[in-house]
Amino acid sequence: MTTTGADSPMRSSLGMTMRNHNEYSYRLPTPPRVVVPPPTLSTDMPGLVVGTGSGGLDISFLKDMALEDIVQKNTLIDWAYERRRQAQMILPWLFLGPMVASKDKDFFARDGITMVLAIRSRDGSMSGALQAARDAGLTVATIEAPAYHDLIRRFGDTTRIINEHVAGVRQHALEKTGQPTLGKVLVFCESGNEKSAAVVAAYLMEILDNFDYIKAMQVCQAQRFCVNFDDTIKNILRSYWDVLQAARSVSSFNAQQYQVNNFAKFGQRASHLQPSSTVRSKRSIEDTRDDDDVAMEDSLDPSDALRFQGRDNTPFQNS
Repeated sequence: MTTTGADSPMRSSLGMTMRNHNEYSYRLPTPPRVVVPPPTLSTDMPGLVVGTGSGGLDISFLKDMALEDIVQKNTLIDWAYERRRQAQMILPWLFLGPMVASKDKDFFARDGITMVLAIRSRDGSMSGALQAARDAGLTVATIEAPAYHDLIRRFGDTTRIINEHVAGVRQHALEKTGQPTLGKVLVFCESGNEKSAAVVAAYLMEILDNFDYIKAMQVCQAQRFCVNFDDTIKNILRSYWDVLQAARSVSSFNAQQYQVNNFAKFGQRASHLQPSSTVRSKRSIEDTRDDDDVAMEDSLDPSDALRFQGRDNTPFQNS
C-alpha cells in the first residue's frame, strides 16, 4: 500500500504553508535494482584482457590468449531452447553449463575438457554426474553452497581451483610433450543458470583487467543466454566487486611501500660505498686534547682571576 500527498502545497488555518507528505510504503527496505543490459545487436560487449591474477599464482601465460572475438553479439537471435542442456564456452579454458553436460563424454572429447567443478547445495549430491566425469578420466572438484549468500565466501576458492588446474595441466603438457596445452574446466550446477553462473561471473571479475560485475554478467549472458541473475545474485556480485576493489587497493599500497623501503635501503647501502677519501677517519688520543686546557695548568685563566681579585685567601693556592 502506497500513499502520497497532493501535488499542491496545503495551507493551515493561519495561512502557513504546510509541507506535503512524502511517498512511503509498508514493504521492507530493499537495495536499488541492478540493471544489466541484455546482449542485443546494439550492445557493445566489453573487451577481455587478462589481468595480473590472484592468490600469488602466475597466470601470465593467459595473456597470450586471443580473447577479442570470443563473445557472441547476437545471442538473442541465434539462441535455441535446446542449448539450455548444453555447455557454452565463456573463456577458452572455462565453460558453463548444466549438470547434464557433465555426463556428456562426446562434449568432453570434442572440447578437450579436463576438469569439472560442481557447485552443489550439500555434500553427497550430484554423485552420478561426478562419477561419470571420473569415469571419463576428468579431474573432479566440488564447492558446497547451500544458499546464494554462501557463495561470496567461496568465490576465491573457485578462482584458485580453476587457475591451479589450468596452470597445472599446462606445466604437465610442457614437460611431457613440449606443447603448452591449457586445461579446460566445466563449471556446472543443476541448471547451469544460477549458482554456477555466479561463480563464473566472479571468476571473470577477478581474472580480467578492469572488469566489474555488470560486464561479468553481460558476458555470461552473451555466451549462455538462459542464465538467471536475480536481484540476490546481482547484489552478491556487486558486493564481491567491492571486496576485490578493496583488496587490490591494499595490495597496490603494500607494493608502493615495498618499493619505498627498498629505495631507502639502497640509499643506505650506497652511502657506505663512498670513496675512502671522503670518509672521516677516527680521531686519535692526541687530537682529543685541548691546547687551552693544557695552558691552564701553569697559569690562571683571566676569567677566574677576576673572581678572586681582592680576596685575602685564594682557594687552592700552593703554600
